[in-house]
Parts: sequence; structure tokens; C-alpha cells
Amino acid sequence: MKKPSSKIRKEIAKLQDQLKHAETREAERIGRIALRAGLGDLDIEEGELQAALEQMAKRFRGGQAGSTGKKGGLAGSSQTPPVTPGAAEGSGGEA
Repeated sequence: MKKPSSKIRKEIAKLQDQLKHAETREAERIGRIALRAGLGDLDIEEGELQAALEQMAKRFRGGQAGSTGKKGGLAGSSQTPPVTPGAAEGSGGEA
């Protein structure tokens, strides 16, 4: 049996609300961690910070960003390189 479009719209609205709340929780969690790590004190453009965070996310997903040149890189390592304000130079800054 097919659902009427009004019921589908209500489900979509409910899911969008759930997504908004989930994103808010995630943003607050990441924000708290970033502040504890001292990122709030850095004088860095938003675009540079985003590029550095994207590199870090890639590293944690198993990519090669942030590799030390050692066999195996940093993936699976307990060592975390420091994030410096100039780490993302050449990213083009803010869009």
C-alpha cells in the first residue's frame, strides 16, 4: 500500500528535525574538544582551519594526509602531530 504524500512530507520534516538536532550535538561536542585543545586561541582564517581539520579527518579515515614519511605513516599510531597555523597554507583561504 502506498503512503499519501502528506504522510511522506511529515516523515521528511521529522527526519530533518532529527538531523538538525544530531548536527547540533555533534557541533557542540567538536567545539568543546577544539576549545580544550586551544584552537579557539589561534589567530587563523576559517578556511585554513577547515583545511587543516579536513586533513586530520582524512588521516583518521585511513588516508595519507599528515604522513610522517615513516613506513605505515600515522594511521593506527597514537602520535598526533601538532596543528600549526601555517599547516594549511596554499589552501586559498576563505571562499
